[in-house]
Amino acid sequence: MSTPSQQAPIKFAYWVPNVSGGLVVSNIEQRTSWDFEYNKKLAQIAEKAGFDYALSQIRFTAGYGAEYQHESVSFSHALLAATEKLNVIAAILPGPWDPAVVAKQIATIDHLTGGGRIAVNIVSGWFKGEFVAIGQPWLEHDERYRRSQEFIEALKGIWSRDDFSYHGDFYRFHNYSLKPKPLKQPEVFQGGSSRAARDMAAKVSDWYFTNGNTVEGIKAQIDDIRAKAAANNHSVKIGVNAFVIARDTEEEARAVLAEIIAKANPEAVNAFGDAAKQAGKSSPEGEGNWAKSTFEDLVQYNDGFKTNLIGTPQQIAERIVALKAVGVDLVLSGFLHFQEEVAYFGEKVLPLVRELEAGKVALAA
Repeated sequence: MSTPSQQAPIKFAYWVPNVSGGLVVSNIEQRTSWDFEYNKKLAQIAEKAGFDYALSQIRFTAGYGAEYQHESVSFSHALLAATEKLNVIAAILPGPWDPAVVAKQIATIDHLTGGGRIAVNIVSGWFKGEFVAIGQPWLEHDERYRRSQEFIEALKGIWSRDDFSYHGDFYRFHNYSLKPKPLKQPEVFQGGSSRAARDMAAKVSDWYFTNGNTVEGIKAQIDDIRAKAAANNHSVKIGVNAFVIARDTEEEARAVLAEIIAKANPEAVNAFGDAAKQAGKSSPEGEGNWAKSTFEDLVQYNDGFKTNLIGTPQQIAERIVALKAVGVDLVLSGFLHFQEEVAYFGEKVLPLVRELEAGKVALAA
């Protein structure tokens, strides 16, 4: 395995809070807003701080503290228009969206924003109640991922070929030519922890997002995905979710975590947990996202506390480099107070990561 200094610099993304309630299901005070002006300023702060990507969220219905939700594609376009270098990943949910519509939307945004900064995250779906509410059929677990794989294959085909034909179980195209195509083919992200999710990533996706986990747990997933991808003559990059609590002292950071959990909304957390675990356990092997998450894990939607980026800037930087050493290419970050904490991360944590990558400072014993 290559050492961190031999790999490309690890990349950083943040969750776009285009959904109300922040990134924790807690009644703790959060100086984070879902409105556009807040998010516009946040994107500019993140770009200046050295973040590479922003990931918008897709939700259609209220629940678990998310009473309001801005639509992901149009919101992503607006963030791109407000920045110069930041890449923005628009979350897409197969079912409500058709690949032909998405291909055309994203191609147009790519032209309007100069090319190369719009990407998509294909979300296979975990919340049955949301599908029911908007009149969409709810597929079985592995069928949702099979549909997503076809969705990605269709997107990539439309973006790269003229007279594109495709005959799948979910999507069909007959000599379709999209004009204009994107200036640069957009990157395709996906998430999931189940066998079906990992197999899909190993075949068609450019990036794979996994829920937060220990370094050992993440390494096992990465080794599995990369071995399968190699067998498919495919390569995939890895992003891991993490809720970051960076403070001047470890005691301060741990106190914030304790307060988040102490002020968790039990009704909302348990309701989210019931729906999320149903989705995770419904995978044939019972190992999907959230299948084994505890109450504390579920206070942060994507097991972000498990990644343990909680402590001083030095502690967090060292843990990020440890993630990189097992094959992580990107850290997808959530924060309590986004604007202030993204700026702090860029000032205090990211420079230490770069120094550690370059071997300019040694890891603590």
